Amino acid sequence: MGETLIQFSGVKKRFGDKIIYRGLDLSVKRGEVLTILGGSGVGKSVMLKMLIGLLEADEGSIVFDGEEITRMGEQPLARVRQRIAMLFQSGALFDSLSVGENVRYGLDEHFHNKMSLNDQKDRVAWALGLVGLPGVESMWPADLSGGMRKRVGLARAIAIQPEVVLYDEPTTGLDPINTARVNHMIMGLQEKLNITSIVVTHDMKSAFAISDRLAMVHSGQIIACGTPEVFKSVEDRRVTDFIGGIAPVQEDVETLLNA
Repeated sequence: MGETLIQFSGVKKRFGDKIIYRGLDLSVKRGEVLTILGGSGVGKSVMLKMLIGLLEADEGSIVFDGEEITRMGEQPLARVRQRIAMLFQSGALFDSLSVGENVRYGLDEHFHNKMSLNDQKDRVAWALGLVGLPGVESMWPADLSGGMRKRVGLARAIAIQPEVVLYDEPTTGLDPINTARVNHMIMGLQEKLNITSIVVTHDMKSAFAISDRLAMVHSGQIIACGTPEVFKSVEDRRVTDFIGGIAPVQEDVETLLNA
């Protein structure tokens, strides 16, 4: 893996009385697949949204490729969003647009008047081909299976040729075949395009299959980070119980509620 591309340092975030991060410290290396683990509601998706400026950190620093993201203005943020794409959990397709129009949406947003219509069509075809869906531009989201919707959402994300792709629960709701297909695509994009990937998931099998490193969020901070081999050897019970799918005992529940 390469040098550090993204750095969260001392990041704090809360919503009202609920503390999400009390001190988030995490580095992401260029070209790696980093998977973020943790229970529901611990702030995994919040981390992704702070990185692209959809949410603002209360304190601390978020640096992307040497640029400070926190409190960045909208115009420089737009340039960052050309380099970082996000695949939302549902795929977030526009039902009123065809597949081709959905995939082209980001190109219109980021490269308005900079790409000809023919170049945009070529880019859409290229992106759909990469996710194994060539020639489906004229289909509609309502005609797609859940797995196909995820793949079209991924095609839209990579059509802008980003350096980083953020995946929010990419395999949720998919059958094993489509889960394997999405995992293969994540690894394939890293190999073919050297894309840096940050994946939020509850799927431990997928996490260990695709990740160069894993990081676990608990009680507002990262409590473990390392390669799959290192992660499997961690002795912290909060980590081992999560990996094993063991529910927290009562004192753990009370700690979480009072955190």
